[in-house]
Amino acid sequence: MILRAIACDLLACLRFYSRLPLPVFAFEAEPHAMLDFARAIRVLPLAGVLIAIPAAAVLLGCVAIGLAPQITAGLVLVASVLTTGAFHEDGLADAADGFGGGSTRERKLEIMRDSRIGSYGGVALVLSLLLRWSALVTLLSSGALAAALVWVALAGATRTAALLPLVLLPPARRDGAAYAADRPKPGSYVLACAIAGVLLLLPFFGGLHLGLSLAAMIVIALASLAVTAMSKRQISGQTGDVAGAAQQASEILGLIAFGLHP
Repeated sequence: MILRAIACDLLACLRFYSRLPLPVFAFEAEPHAMLDFARAIRVLPLAGVLIAIPAAAVLLGCVAIGLAPQITAGLVLVASVLTTGAFHEDGLADAADGFGGGSTRERKLEIMRDSRIGSYGGVALVLSLLLRWSALVTLLSSGALAAALVWVALAGATRTAALLPLVLLPPARRDGAAYAADRPKPGSYVLACAIAGVLLLLPFFGGLHLGLSLAAMIVIALASLAVTAMSKRQISGQTGDVAGAAQQASEILGLIAFGLHP
């Protein structure tokens, strides 16, 4: 029963966070129900790892056939966006537009709900892609295995960190996904954080210094806390877009941290 519940939670996370073509299994009672953030989030780091595997495979394949680091990094980002459907990028753009373009709390939330991308959102997307591309190019100088392990580890850790706004802040709206979703249970979230911390040790097996893992843990947490604080100041709560922005900020700083050379 426990294994079946874990498998159902993992599949639910994969369906929510990615575009992976998953079959419906006989043991799933409600395969397309809203993700139960209160419980299922305990396996989110593992779901993040699975979501990152296609992009990591592209990275290893590009290096194996001798493509330049610049092209490899670009194709990794393409594979990632295709796998996730730009899920977190969309949240970043909406949050940037709302926080930057609205003069009142109500107007900020209205802008964030608009599917159109404004100048703040466009700039945020460009900077996110550019910074991650640059960091990946730098990481590739440490070796393909190290870069692939960093990508996989961060996929699980940053998605976990991105839930800090949901844990610490109330929903900013009375409707929407953030309001409908229950807050992660403390026990489930602590377990997810513990798994995420273990994942961040993986790059050590690719030859990177353990100090880089510690640095990554710190900056990922600080990035998500900073986005949480900004969201509290801007809209007195959180939305799913805020979680997307927290993931992007965490991933950028995590990639940069692992690119350092102690």
